[in-house]
Amino acid sequence: MKKIALAAALSLAATSAFAGNIAPAPVEPVVIVEDTSSSAGGIIVPIIALVLLAAAVAAND
Repeated sequence: MKKIALAAALSLAATSAFAGNIAPAPVEPVVIVEDTSSSAGGIIVPIIALVLLAAAVAAND
């Protein structure tokens, strides 16, 4: 009976000694790869803006 009580006491003491010591698992960052657009994609909007501006100036004359 004393051995069972001693074993129970030691098992409870051993589990409380290691409680919370488990380090969280490292999580690898997610890598997102995006395709680059062509250089012509950034020039379309300014060209359209210039065309609209020229049309507005021509309509005022």
